[in-house]
Amino acid sequence: MSHLLVATATQQAGVAFEQFAKVATENRALFLNTIADQIEALGDTLLQTAHEETHLPLARLTGERGRTCYQLRMFATMLRKGDYVEASIDTAIPEKTPPKPDIRRMLYPLGPVVVFGASNFPFAYSTAGGDTASALAAGCPVIVKAHPGHLKTSTLVSQAIQDAAAKTNMPSHVFQHITTTDFETGKQLVQDENICAVGFTGSRTGGRALYDYASSRENPIPVFSEMGSVNPVVLLPDALQQNSESIAKNYAGSITLGVGQFCTNPGILIGLQSEALQNFSQQLAHEMNQIAAGTMLHEGIQAAYIKNSAQALQQDGISCLTNPVSNLTDTSNSANHQATPILTTVKGSVFLANPTFAEEVFGPYSILVQCGSMEELIAVWKKVKGQITTTIMGTDVDFKQYPQLLDIAMHIAGRVLINGVPTGVEVCDSMVHGGPYPATTDSRFTAVGVKAVKRWLRPISFQSWPNHLLPVYLQNENPLQIWREVNGQLTKDAVS
Repeated sequence: MSHLLVATATQQAGVAFEQFAKVATENRALFLNTIADQIEALGDTLLQTAHEETHLPLARLTGERGRTCYQLRMFATMLRKGDYVEASIDTAIPEKTPPKPDIRRMLYPLGPVVVFGASNFPFAYSTAGGDTASALAAGCPVIVKAHPGHLKTSTLVSQAIQDAAAKTNMPSHVFQHITTTDFETGKQLVQDENICAVGFTGSRTGGRALYDYASSRENPIPVFSEMGSVNPVVLLPDALQQNSESIAKNYAGSITLGVGQFCTNPGILIGLQSEALQNFSQQLAHEMNQIAAGTMLHEGIQAAYIKNSAQALQQDGISCLTNPVSNLTDTSNSANHQATPILTTVKGSVFLANPTFAEEVFGPYSILVQCGSMEELIAVWKKVKGQITTTIMGTDVDFKQYPQLLDIAMHIAGRVLINGVPTGVEVCDSMVHGGPYPATTDSRFTAVGVKAVKRWLRPISFQSWPNHLLPVYLQNENPLQIWREVNGQLTKDAVS
């Protein structure tokens, strides 16, 4: 049954693409804005449904709904500006030897996209989240495979998108919603020849599996998987000497924010053994002990947290700095999906000898690695490999003493912070939410901000085309009045 469902959906998406790719950007912008309006019109029903399915607090869900609608409207604004297509025109020079032809270039939509909903963001990274919004903005029909953790929420949002499509006269099947939860359906979607790209947010196991499915196709397609991150934080000596207490308070909040269920959760802290680091560890443990156990998204995530944190605590050389971990044995906590904050610590040499310590423990968990030298600290930092974020907590004194750390940071992550916390991802043009493998499958792209649209576009050159046959973005008159690069100069002027 699932095979027939997938085949029908992907064929319909393929037909929709032939029409949707030609829809004027103004109409696509209206579609995205209408989706936002329809989601907001669901009101408290949507919020309450998501709250019951995910256990996330209503205040958090209200903010996430706002972010989701903002993203949709942000892409609508991008479409109206028009320069996202990166139009470039090189006019002919017939007297050149050999003659130079007229060549024009722009970005064009890839085709139907499959988006896999994320468990920890039922709005912003799921049915109408950033992947869906950016793909629709690009001109790509979308098939969403709903996350089983919030099927009712996903269905409500799906209906809002479909209502918006009807209101704005979008092609039939420009958006489709699949609620089948088995893994085989996901594999079939990725390997169907009508599908041209995939968006995924979730585990490394799941993201890598989708990547491998897509690579084994007769015609491989891009998979943009965000697969988690431990977001290492380097704690430099003078920063701890000057600001230990405030850093501990801020990081206790960051580690436990949303019960640690963020891909930007600071899961590894790295510092040089010193009295300042010792004081910091005690202060951080004290702050985390003041934070009550929180309810995780669902039973599966809580079970994984218990399993992975227990596995870490069983390793040789590790110590737990926070209070006894009751949620590993308390059956009432397990029944209520509760997770207690955990802070552990190991020496740098122990960390380097045991790959287990570099693995993500998804939840309110962090490990403090105490290194005997800067060389060991750098080795530990590099051991965690590609990340979405990395942070350096340092003063001018620290950066003067260790200037090489800035270059190392840029090799490790897509977003590098100085004296901040990685949780919280601002939706703006300059944001990079991605990083080297294994954080994502393609570090050249972001999943947040308007530049996310580039995942679903490919460049096409138009050589010696008559003006009236060109896409409107490239026509001499520049009817959309967008910024274009004409013979190397950025301009809105018409081509004479």
